[in-house]
Amino acid sequence: MSVHGAKTKHRMGDPRRGKPAWLRVAPRTGDEYFRLRALMRDEGLNTICTEGRCPNTSECWNQGTATFMILGDQCTRRCTFCNVGYGWSGTVDADEPERLARAIGRLGLSHVVITSVDRDDLPDGGAGLFVESVRQIRSTSPDCGIELLIPDFAGKEGALERVLGSRPDVLAHNLETVPRLYAGVRPRSQYARSLDLLRRVAASSEVALSKTGIMVGLGETHDELVHLMAEVAAAGVDIFTVGQYLQPSVKHHRVERFYAPGEFEALADRGRALGLVWVEAGPLVRSSYHAANQTQALG
Repeated sequence: MSVHGAKTKHRMGDPRRGKPAWLRVAPRTGDEYFRLRALMRDEGLNTICTEGRCPNTSECWNQGTATFMILGDQCTRRCTFCNVGYGWSGTVDADEPERLARAIGRLGLSHVVITSVDRDDLPDGGAGLFVESVRQIRSTSPDCGIELLIPDFAGKEGALERVLGSRPDVLAHNLETVPRLYAGVRPRSQYARSLDLLRRVAASSEVALSKTGIMVGLGETHDELVHLMAEVAAAGVDIFTVGQYLQPSVKHHRVERFYAPGEFEALADRGRALGLVWVEAGPLVRSSYHAANQTQALG
């Protein structure tokens, strides 16, 4: 199926099958990679890079960048595209923001991305730990740009407002896929709720930039992608990312097809024509990929 063509599905989703050449990434390690890995271990920190099996981990870690994941490594939702573990835990590591800030200081980062698992078991969905993380980083690394990639906090009253009040430089929340696929891809999430959250972030004067991202290859159509991009543009979102979905295991949602690099370019052009300020699109693009470059370009 071409992104512009018929809706015929190609069953290419078994992760044991060969990937197209443009998706084959040779793992690379170096001094910076091992330094960052050791620091994560020493401080007891998690990253979505490893938990989510990101294909860009070696590239980013060799550059001394990573996306930190707070609130543990067990998620209270079972999204079928995600490799993060599932579980309900009532505990929160109150010292995590301090260790996170210390690690960022030791790495000398100029821009950091922080995300989390979904914590529907918490009264505030985990918003308070995002706020404390921002506070700790500001106190130890005042010149570091802070990008938060937040969950929807299950729509809990006041949660988003608390995070907005911490004044991160970039506030992101990923739509992940088109509305029709939510029931099978993002159970317990709601497209309308996520889009409303993005509208509120974009309208806020407390953050400089708003951001969202999606994956393709889950079974969406071209028209659905265009409609989604139009809604994101209408919501006032600044940065939009598009990447290829890669199936973590045979238990996860199947890859319906792989998009070619030229198709990502076409989607980026269409998104810009619809009014999106910055579109980052490519087979290996993820929400935090080149995040610092995006912020610098739009700041």
